[in-house]
Amino acid sequence: MNPLTPEASPCVLLMQADTVLAEQMRLDLQEAGYQPVVVGDAKSGLERAKELQPALVVIDRMLSGDSGLEACNQLRRSGNCTPVVMLMSRDSVEDRVACLEAGADDYFLKPYRSELFLELIRLYLQPDRSGSEQLRFGDLVLDLSSRTALRNGRTIELTMKEFDLLKYLMEHPREVLTRDRILENVWGYDFMGESNVIEVYIRYLRLKMEDDGQKRLIQTVRGVGYVLREP
Repeated sequence: MNPLTPEASPCVLLMQADTVLAEQMRLDLQEAGYQPVVVGDAKSGLERAKELQPALVVIDRMLSGDSGLEACNQLRRSGNCTPVVMLMSRDSVEDRVACLEAGADDYFLKPYRSELFLELIRLYLQPDRSGSEQLRFGDLVLDLSSRTALRNGRTIELTMKEFDLLKYLMEHPREVLTRDRILENVWGYDFMGESNVIEVYIRYLRLKMEDDGQKRLIQTVRGVGYVLREP
């Protein structure tokens, strides 16, 4: 492993009730150069998230039964846009959708594997090396430094994956992008089987971007994918 330098050690909040697994994850994160903080229940996790403002939150879906999803929901309802990775035991479409609709940016399947987990964490915590400060399309502006969008002067708060998806669309305006291409470039790895993860996030973006009745910019190309273009 290549540990991070001390001055660039992001805090990772881990909500995990399994003490053995929590300790293994804590050690792995620490060895990789991160600053892990472990809590065993949702209430403590939400309090620590507010207090610490971590760079990333990892939540076990089965935290205290099935409260991991609710913890993620509460985090989002509080206005926290910190990237969230959900630990899951099952990989059904229903489980993925439940995870993403709770507000998680991504998920990691058990059994826990150190290298794969740390690879996913690095995807979210690597520095943004974008050369340009803003992307523009019509009345939509994406600020790369604050990771927020503006439309007609209205600020749109985005989660990590919402930002990444919109950024990719804005980097390829008026170009029809297939679902496979979006998955590969935004998520960085393949989803097994059929997945409607993209549809879930497109719906989120549309709800936020069209909140004031603005015209739809993200168009569906039936049977192919999506395109950012004027209506």
